Amino acid sequence: MENERKDAEAPKQGEDLLTKTIGAIGKWQIWICFVVFLVKFPVAWHQMSIIFLAPPMNFTCADNHSAGEFDNVCHENCTDYMYDHNIFHETIISQWNLVCDRAWLKNLTQTIFMLGILVGNMVFGHLSDRYGRRIPFLGAVFLQLISGVTTAYSVNWYMFTALRFLLAVATGGTMVTSFVLTMELIGAKYRDTVGIIYQIPFNLGHLSLPVFGYFLRDWNMFQLAISLPSVLFLSYYFLLPESPRWLLTAGKTEEAAKIMEIAAKRNNLPTEGIQASTQKMTVELTHKHEEHASFLALFRTPKLRARTLAICFNWGVCGLCFFGVSQYIGHVSGNIFTNVAISASIQVPGTLISIYANQLLGRKITLISSNCVTGLSCLLITVVPQSGASNLALGCIGLWGMSIAFATVYLYAGELFPTVVRNSGVGLSSTVARIGSMIAPFVATLAHTSAWLPPLIFGIVPLIGAALCIILPDTRGKKLPDTLEEGEA
Repeated sequence: MENERKDAEAPKQGEDLLTKTIGAIGKWQIWICFVVFLVKFPVAWHQMSIIFLAPPMNFTCADNHSAGEFDNVCHENCTDYMYDHNIFHETIISQWNLVCDRAWLKNLTQTIFMLGILVGNMVFGHLSDRYGRRIPFLGAVFLQLISGVTTAYSVNWYMFTALRFLLAVATGGTMVTSFVLTMELIGAKYRDTVGIIYQIPFNLGHLSLPVFGYFLRDWNMFQLAISLPSVLFLSYYFLLPESPRWLLTAGKTEEAAKIMEIAAKRNNLPTEGIQASTQKMTVELTHKHEEHASFLALFRTPKLRARTLAICFNWGVCGLCFFGVSQYIGHVSGNIFTNVAISASIQVPGTLISIYANQLLGRKITLISSNCVTGLSCLLITVVPQSGASNLALGCIGLWGMSIAFATVYLYAGELFPTVVRNSGVGLSSTVARIGSMIAPFVATLAHTSAWLPPLIFGIVPLIGAALCIILPDTRGKKLPDTLEEGEA
């Protein structure tokens, strides 16, 4: 009996020492996750805000205006336009005449914003691998506040677009650093649930966006309203600790031990021996890998290179199809507030279902299945009789599949990449998703050329992503890899 009791208390082979010390989840982790998750609200607001910053507006040339008539016709040599302000009082379109030969500037603004998200993912992913998760995260939050508020006071399109680019860089930074920070605090048993719940604040932020748009019909007041809440995040300087896992891999044993003692105490776990355990863990980790692996380490070996490309492509699928199908659904109905509410509300049940799917089926099968749901539903649009009801229903099914896939790839990437390059890996993956989201509007507008071409593309691409999942390992319930060698296991 005594030997059996000792065997039960002994650490299992491959057990995560950090998780054993501070617990897989407890009061400390729940509080940190709650604090970090709030950042996802402004991420959703800023990422989707172009819907209400530049909504469709009826217009007419001022020289040809008749009372109450807006023909939406471009006339040669017309320099002044009048707009229908029944729904929105002032938008960036009416403010700077982004119609006719200037209409492309609206699309360029959003393309540059998505480019900023891409830059933010990469830059802050690299910074947080080098200098820790906390300081780059706080820097991104501060930049988000300053650039978001000043954007509301833009005096021309150039200033607006430049400030939106900085805002996007900050938003991309908060996205990648916040996710990796939470994943490094949670034990393997609960990573899938917490990693997916992390997406719900984004869904709720998206769902609350029509409320801002409905009550604030001037673009500058709308922009100010979605930016000011970020002032609350300045308090994170005092509330947010550094990731003890990153501190251990960086050799900062004393700092890691202090945070782990606080966490263990808050979680009602013993604190004796933490100093010795962190010393042992640090020695093992620094002996097994380079102090800091470079971004190129993601492509160093054939196995890691294949896995990196496969997960990145699936992120690209999510970026392309999520935003593309959302835009498609928006075209089915004419009410902009209803459109946004429908597309956002569909995501919430998809995200919740993905929790159980990832627990029951694992990452691999869940991602393959959700990709197939989106792919097949979009392909059906090309063959079923064309009607508003059928297109809306199939589009909703496709978006539902993408909501599951997006939650899964976030979780998958956070578990797949080793600690030394985790932020770089998640940053690269998210960058590919941004490229997909930049392409999405152009694919959606192909409907003017051929009605079946956009759903065909949105159907084929997820099926390719599902096929590539075959080469990925299932990371459900496994210890987070810390070194490049462990990442290839």
